[in-house]
Amino acid sequence: MKKGISLNILPIVHKEFRQIIRDKRILGILLFLPAAMLLMFGYALNFDVKNTSMAVYDEDQSSDSRDFIQQFFTSDYFLKVRTLSSKAEINNLLDGEHVRVVLVVPSEFSKDIQQGKSTNVQIIVDGANSNAAATVLGYINAIIQQYSLKVMAESFMRIGGRQVTMPIDFQPRVWYNPELKSAKFLVPGLIAFILMITTVISTALAVVRERELGTMEQIMVSPIRPIELILGKTIPYVVISLFATITILLFGYILFDVSIKGSIFLLSVITLIFLFGGLGLGMLISTIVETQQLAFMVAVIVSMLPTFILSGFVFPIRNMPVFIQVITYIIPARYFLSALRAVILKGAGLSAFWDDAIFLTIYAAVMIVVSSLRMRKFLA
Repeated sequence: MKKGISLNILPIVHKEFRQIIRDKRILGILLFLPAAMLLMFGYALNFDVKNTSMAVYDEDQSSDSRDFIQQFFTSDYFLKVRTLSSKAEINNLLDGEHVRVVLVVPSEFSKDIQQGKSTNVQIIVDGANSNAAATVLGYINAIIQQYSLKVMAESFMRIGGRQVTMPIDFQPRVWYNPELKSAKFLVPGLIAFILMITTVISTALAVVRERELGTMEQIMVSPIRPIELILGKTIPYVVISLFATITILLFGYILFDVSIKGSIFLLSVITLIFLFGGLGLGMLISTIVETQQLAFMVAVIVSMLPTFILSGFVFPIRNMPVFIQVITYIIPARYFLSALRAVILKGAGLSAFWDDAIFLTIYAAVMIVVSSLRMRKFLA
């Protein structure tokens, strides 16, 4: 009995291998997906916080202040990207996520250090990403403590006395998320992630489902233009996705106190642009593949995984290797997420993320046009 069962399995195994080898697309996915996930998880999943962009406003402009500032850039934890000439520049830099940290050195810094007094140094941290902000504060505290010990040792050698007070009075300020709550960082990311799932994956199955059910022939002989078919297929998913967005924002406010600080109209417009881009991508996939299983797998590979790993939703992009950072520039969720956090958490206007809005608009237009052309060819 056992021998008969084992002999019956062999032809089935042989048949399945032949079927997989014949279908080059499934074979490619089976071979490509593990390698792609290995690369994305291996390189993108980095919990170290490095190369944090920092702007410096040095009111003192002395050798002591320059020496203190240099302490932050002797390692790869911080990257100096801007030297400010006035405090008025701070808001725009943080709103537009051009920098994550601003260091302000007071005008009396050198004088206080030389006289053995305690001097106030201000650190402003973007707290939108609570985990990264907490880690950055730890790095800053360690650097300032180390510099303070150095100053105290030099003071002892110079005047033979012991300085009682710490030379640097560290005064951190966390903007946008002072409590460093993870929910305020994750809620905008969840919107981008869920919208990508409901648009791309759901829409990718739409046309393929018609083909498998045998109803596509009826559509092809009917007087329907490709753009009409696309709109007819996508409008229901737009409504569902908008409902999902409202639900996330509502529960985010009720459960986690995440309120929309910026313009609701601006948030709605940028969300609609992202939705149409995702729906266009889903329709494009549905015109290329022939089965629902394959459509689902392709949609997951090109939308869900990149959105989760490469958009900055969970893992900071600046911590990734350079070649992975280059790839993130073609991930639409990266730009949408930047716009969401600017509007929801920071209350910023379009000037803070106009470049992200332009990319999303181009992306949505290209996806709609290409999917319409593919649908026209498909129905011809």
